[in-house]
Amino acid sequence: MSDHLVAGYCDPRFAPVRDQFTEALKSGFDTGASIAVEHQGEMVVNLWGGYKDREKTDPWSDDTLINVFSTTKAITATCFLQLIERGQVDLDALVGDYWPEYACNGKEKTRVSDFLCHRAGMHGFQGGVPQFDYREWNKWTDALAQQRPFREPGTTQGYHALTYGWLVGELIRRIDGRSVGQYFREEIAEPFGLDFKIGIEDEDIERCGDILVDPQRTPWALMAIAVAPDFVLPKSLRSLKSFLRMGDLKVAFASRGQKPWEMNTREWREAEIPSANGHGTAEALAKLFGILSTGGERDGKRIISPETLKLGLKPLSEGPDTVILGAPIRFGVGYDLGLGITTIRGAPHPSRIFGHCGVGGTVAFGDPETGLGYGFLCNRMHRPKDLYQTSNRLTRTVLDIVS
Repeated sequence: MSDHLVAGYCDPRFAPVRDQFTEALKSGFDTGASIAVEHQGEMVVNLWGGYKDREKTDPWSDDTLINVFSTTKAITATCFLQLIERGQVDLDALVGDYWPEYACNGKEKTRVSDFLCHRAGMHGFQGGVPQFDYREWNKWTDALAQQRPFREPGTTQGYHALTYGWLVGELIRRIDGRSVGQYFREEIAEPFGLDFKIGIEDEDIERCGDILVDPQRTPWALMAIAVAPDFVLPKSLRSLKSFLRMGDLKVAFASRGQKPWEMNTREWREAEIPSANGHGTAEALAKLFGILSTGGERDGKRIISPETLKLGLKPLSEGPDTVILGAPIRFGVGYDLGLGITTIRGAPHPSRIFGHCGVGGTVAFGDPETGLGYGFLCNRMHRPKDLYQTSNRLTRTVLDIVS
């Protein structure tokens, strides 16, 4: 079908999804985007539209790749669950059992599970983000191995926005011998026909759409709360103030000081950052989570068993998250459980959802109860208050249809 800027396929039952998606592009709220939904093993929605660039000269196509930011964490988690299923790693073991150099400077008691649920106290870099090339893997992992933690491992949850990728990724490399990008390609992407990569190759660069960052306003309200005396603040804002002044948010989301569009550079795209720079299509994400939500097998091949997925969905931590200002985010083995904080608040039965969102607006999740796989990509990074607006609406509509 073709409707204005939109192309692709939509089962008539899901026509409201097509209408909402089309409106998001026609209104100009989104520049380019794609959405895919798999239900009970069938791809019922696979739509794309708009443009890959700000000038609107390069149309979005069926094979356009977009940086999904932290949605990559769920891909990395799926690789890790494979290793658990194969008996190659134990969640309760010490990290030092697999990565001896890490067990120093107060990190000796860090457990593998601490990495997966953001309780390692390593949500950033001591002294600021190093100026390494993102493609120099060993430099990033060595820096983390040598530093002391910000918090005693295991005692608090603090979202490891970037460092999750190097920490979990190095564990995978130490256990299996392959990088996360290679592991995912060989064990999951190629066998199941998923157009998703961690580390873009030369021939795929031209397929990448640019991330278009909206001007970000200074959060004056948060700044005011941070300096206000306690007696003028209600209890809820006093708690928010304590997390603001703790400073973990600033540490976790610090950058190298480069321009905000560095995610559009060849360096970023070619690197393997298993927490933040996976590139793929909405169809690939919907298919992956669709497979996971319908038993973990497809065409005689298996990603993980239902029992291993059940382990992955067991809550390991539930806030308050010191980075995300006290938010009660629930993490399983790398998956965000429920996604209620950032993506589908107000949706029916959010607790059964597992997946991850990305700061660019990407959302991907599975729902084992309905056999659902969902992927939404966009290239316009909105201000925080609008960030997940389109996906929120689409998600609620999809869940209403299949529930």
